[in-house]
Amino acid sequence: MVPHLITALSGPLLELESKVLEATPTIERWFRLEWQEHTPPFYCSVDLRNSGFKLSPVDTNLFPGGFNNLSPEMLPLAVQAAMAAIEKICPEAKNLLLIPERHTRNTFYLQNIACLSSILRQAGLNVRLGTLSDEIKKPTAIDLPEGGRLVLEPLTRLGLRKTRLGLKDFDPCSILLNNDLSAGIPPILENVHEQYLLPGLHAGWPIRRKSNHFLAYEELAKKFAKLINIDPWMINPYFARCSGMNFHEQKGEEQLMAAVDQVLKKTAKKYREYGIKDKPYVVVKPDAGTYGMGVMIAHDANDLKNLNRRDRNKMSVVKEGLEVSDVIVQEGVYTFEKVNEAVAEPVVYMIDRYVVGGFYRVHTDRGPDENLNAPGMHFVPLAFEQNAMPDMRAKPGSAAPNRFYLYGVVARLALLAASLELERTDPDAEAA
Repeated sequence: MVPHLITALSGPLLELESKVLEATPTIERWFRLEWQEHTPPFYCSVDLRNSGFKLSPVDTNLFPGGFNNLSPEMLPLAVQAAMAAIEKICPEAKNLLLIPERHTRNTFYLQNIACLSSILRQAGLNVRLGTLSDEIKKPTAIDLPEGGRLVLEPLTRLGLRKTRLGLKDFDPCSILLNNDLSAGIPPILENVHEQYLLPGLHAGWPIRRKSNHFLAYEELAKKFAKLINIDPWMINPYFARCSGMNFHEQKGEEQLMAAVDQVLKKTAKKYREYGIKDKPYVVVKPDAGTYGMGVMIAHDANDLKNLNRRDRNKMSVVKEGLEVSDVIVQEGVYTFEKVNEAVAEPVVYMIDRYVVGGFYRVHTDRGPDENLNAPGMHFVPLAFEQNAMPDMRAKPGSAAPNRFYLYGVVARLALLAASLELERTDPDAEAA
């Protein structure tokens, strides 16, 4: 169940692991105090990259799919976390409406919805699925390949003022989105009152920006690094934002190349400081969007000069036809972990403020400096042994639970950053 980590003996990360283990009581108290001031998203998944000298998040998903890839042994923990989340939001909650993505032919995604529904039902909720698809006019059953079925139902407005959202015979007190709204915010989701919409609409890609998230994360990484006396760079990727891009018209090309050069130079300086022989690289990706689309790797600013038509098309439009005008240039973090000799990266899942498991994203045809969120990837459940709590008696690098605890700490930093990000971009908070 636990893959061999080839990074287990890599230099500076051992120092980071050692400091985290020594500071565990301080770290857990710090998180506890932070969560008294901030509200975590209902759920979240974080993509990490472990280069042996650095462990940092590279993406944070507020509408996580992939619950079906978690280790079955961890599902009771997910149920407990869901119970804790519901008790805080609406203790008397009885009915929950789950709104998935529109696509109904992606069986892997539908298995995720089945698993998520099961977790929520075991947490004491009646769960039904409401779809945003215009094609579904009546309750529609979809059989799953491994048995079982899902029933998707058309959404409707309820109440005299039509301010509540539900199904024809189902009035929920909570609505959970598992749809990142890449296609835009549909009118039926707007002006919903007297119900809890989780997460808020501003968490969707029409409003959310990755640069806002990583600004919040950078702020927290500095505070956390000071707390345990480490270099914040060890857990934080450099990044820059470029706006007003048009890849088809080559608009903003000079701005982008300057940003790439800036991030590469800052990274190279750190590599020299720590004696790292690998070549720095950056990842250019949309400031809004998901599924690993529109991602480009560059080891030199000139790599982005005179892109061919295929690359321009790839960078111009992402999921649901969302056009790309803003990008972030993020420091590339090598992944030197492998599962069965294939390159892998850990993905950590959380419900409320609790780590509930994760998996390795594995790709047999990709290298340690490439995007693994691409066709051909597969998943290996990541077993957070002993509920991801560290073995204080073990030496750093010698026990998988210690490395997994480290994953959980960095992932929770990203979760806290998501909380700050959502607070700062909440239109209702601004109006208040």
